[in-house]
Formats: sequence, C-alpha cells, structure tokens
Amino acid sequence: MSNSTANSANGVILTTQDGVPLKTSIARALRREKLRALMLIAPLLLFILLTFAMPIVDMLFRSVENAIVSETLPRTVKALKGWDELSGELPGEPVFAALHEDLVPAVEAKSHTRLGSRLNYEKSGMSSMFRSSGRKVSQMTDGDYKAQFIEANNGWGEIETWQIIKRFSGNLTDGYFLNAVDAHHVADGSIEMKPESDRLYLFLFWRTFYLSMAITVSCILLGYPVAFIMANLPLRTSNLLMILVLLPFWTSLLVRTSAWKVLLQQQGVINDILVWAHIISDDNRLVMINNQTGTIIAMTHILLPFM
Repeated sequence: MSNSTANSANGVILTTQDGVPLKTSIARALRREKLRALMLIAPLLLFILLTFAMPIVDMLFRSVENAIVSETLPRTVKALKGWDELSGELPGEPVFAALHEDLVPAVEAKSHTRLGSRLNYEKSGMSSMFRSSGRKVSQMTDGDYKAQFIEANNGWGEIETWQIIKRFSGNLTDGYFLNAVDAHHVADGSIEMKPESDRLYLFLFWRTFYLSMAITVSCILLGYPVAFIMANLPLRTSNLLMILVLLPFWTSLLVRTSAWKVLLQQQGVINDILVWAHIISDDNRLVMINNQTGTIIAMTHILLPFM
C-alpha cells in the first residue's frame, strides 16, 4: 500500500501500490470470487433448471393452455362470436358451414380426435362425436350442413355442445383446475359444482388427507417412544437400536411390501394365527390388505424410520 496514504477520516483515499483505490480493488476481488463460485455451481444449476424447473413450468403452462380449439376450428370459433349461447337456439347455417371447412383439413391431419379428447373433459361423449363426424365429413354435400352434421351425430343438435366449444375457444382456460375440484362452468359463465354423481376428486383429496394424517399420527405414536428410549440409553445400546431402526432401509421396498401382503392377506400368517388361536373363525377371516387398513400399516412401516 502507498506510504502516502492516511486514514480516510482525514479525507485521504486509501490506495494500493499501483494507485487503484482500495475500495475498488476489494470490490474487484470480491467480484472475482463470486464469479468463481458461480462457475463452480453453474453445471449443477443448469442441470436443475433443465430437469426440474423447466418441466414444472411447462406443466403449469399446459394446465391453462387451450389453443387446440382455436387452432383446429378457427373458422368455427370466429363464426360463433356472433352467436348468443343463452338464446336457447342452435347456431345458424354459417357456423355449421365453417365447421365443415375446419373439419376437412382437421380429419386429414388427424387433429380432430385430439380436440374431441380435450372437449371430452368438459362433456362426456364429445370424443366419440368428433370421431364419428370425422368419418362422415368427407361424404357431406354442399348446402344444409346443419342437418347433415346432426344426422352424423345427435350431439351437434345439442345447445350445450356449442356452448362448450364457444366457452373454451380461448387460448387459456381454467377448465382443468375446475375439474380438479369437481366444478365446471355453466351456460351463463358462472362456476358451479358438478352433480353429486360426477364428483370424484374432492373425495379423493379428503381421503388422501385423512390417510396422510392417520399415517403421520401412527408414526409419531410409534416413533416418539423409541426415540425417547434411544436418547436416554447408553451409547452402545442406542447404537444397536439405531441399527434395528435403519434395517428397513437395507431391504428393498418391493420386498417390504410383499412381506406385508404375506402377513395381512386373508390366507396369510396373521389370519392363520388368529384362526389357530380360535380368536376368529375360518369363515370370518379379517380383510387387512388392499384397503385403508393395509395402507396405513404398510406406509407406517415404510415411513417410520423418517420419523
């Protein structure tokens, strides 16, 4: 450092031997260290972005992406803009003519089946409607396309079909998320729950949550006493118990699952012992596998070491 420097309190700037301000020199050194550290983690960061972050972003985009309707039926979507879906009447002949113009190239590209599969999420039967219409669209003659489409499949004569096509003609949709919570859009655009007979996902969500809580509580009830005992035993004994706790990690998950099937099935070891001990009769063997009971028992055994 230069001999001519004084402390900064006297207004003199501290410099290095080559005359560079000390603050600038330190900043450069820190910047080089940060760049060196970044270069070291760059391969791992790139790997995580490519294999973890990007697939998640792609799936999130796909969960709202809905361009297939407007791409497959561009003329139909444009013609439907002038149709009032709450009028109680089917679209006019120009819409059906536009549908014919769109379906001819769509059938050649085989994209009409993918569109039918997409709309089938919103109304059952849409997939078969597009497939059957695709087979007959080349046989249609000019004029009165409305009657020809309805003759090809009665679904084209239902107002709900056209309401769905118009409602999901945008490039983005919330339909997938609504389906996930057993809800859907109705004709006026509002959101309602599906009929009771069509609800499935909320029941599965709550059942999964219930099983998760039951397994967690079971792991706590079994794991806490073991952990308490191990913490208060001599080191040699606690190490031996730790080996026994970690033993499941040394066996294959498939082996552990198969072992529980052998133990819990109706002709399994546990039922045989209960019958032999006359606790239950041979005709009343317990069903403890392929149900909630078996799931809780097996998952508690698998997850207990993590607790």
